[in-house]
Amino acid sequence: MSVEQNTSTQEKAAALLNSGDVDAFVDTLFAVDAVDHDPAPGQGPGREGYRTFFHTLSTAFPDAHLEPLVNVVDGDKIAFAYTLTGTHRGDFQGVPPTGKRIEVRGLQIGRFENGQIVERWGSTDELGIMQQIGAAPGGDDSVLDKVKNAFTS
Repeated sequence: MSVEQNTSTQEKAAALLNSGDVDAFVDTLFAVDAVDHDPAPGQGPGREGYRTFFHTLSTAFPDAHLEPLVNVVDGDKIAFAYTLTGTHRGDFQGVPPTGKRIEVRGLQIGRFENGQIVERWGSTDELGIMQQIGAAPGGDDSVLDKVKNAFTS
């Protein structure tokens, strides 16, 4: 596949994710046996691991929006920086819904074969998500901040 086709696949997939069509997003972007070198906590292998992760994400943040900011293409690899936004409306990593908005940055590198990602490296600011929903220190009203404040007030 050409650089243009790989780029087009990635752009189409982002649009599918932003429209809420998680299954079409996963089936479009990831090969069945895609390897994730940096999986999310609890993410299983291959395409089905991505499917489970993105369904979990879209349940926790039903208005999740992925905004690609910068694409860098080198042969069969595409690197892109992005911003992820959403509202915490469902359980996320054991944290019940808070109704809080998140905005975090991330970076992904995907190696493509036959128009799909076969290897992925990258990271989203998961600590930032946890801080913004109040489940880690450093965010407004985090659980640990509430405990600390209870003992110092």
